[in-house]
Amino acid sequence: MKNPAFVLPDGIKGIGSIFKAINEGGISHELQELVGLRASQINGCSACVHAHVDNLVKAGTSTERIGGVAAWREAPFFTDAERAALALTEAVTRVADRSGHAVPDALWDEVADHFDERELSALILVIGVTNMFNRINATIQEPAGTKWG
Repeated sequence: MKNPAFVLPDGIKGIGSIFKAINEGGISHELQELVGLRASQINGCSACVHAHVDNLVKAGTSTERIGGVAAWREAPFFTDAERAALALTEAVTRVADRSGHAVPDALWDEVADHFDERELSALILVIGVTNMFNRINATIQEPAGTKWG
C-alpha cells in the first residue's frame, strides 16, 4: 500500500502545516532530525531511521553524532540541551512503558532549562509527528530508502 499521507491529499497538507509550525518554533533542523532519529530507532521504523540518517548526513552532521544517537547517554557528542531533548523524546515515545506521568516533573524542569515555550512546542510536535509516521510506516511495512511523494 502507498503511504496514506500521500493517498489522501488533505493528509499531506495537514502534515505540511505541522512541519511549518515546527520550523517556526526556533529549534534547529539538526535537532529535529536527531530526535526524529531517536524516536524512529525506538519504534523500529527502518524507513524513518534511514530518512533521518540521510538528512543528517546531507546537513553535515558528524558520523560520531549520528552513530551516537542510539547510545546518547554514554556518548560525549551532545550538548546538555540535546540530551534533554533526547530524554524527552524517549519519554514521549515510550509513554506506554510507564505508570503515572509520561514526562516526569524533573524531566520537564530539565527541558525547560534549555528551551522556551515556542521551542518546546516545536520539539513536542516533532516527536509527535515522528511517532505518527513511525506507526504509519510500520503498518504498511514501508521499506528503508523509500522516496516519498
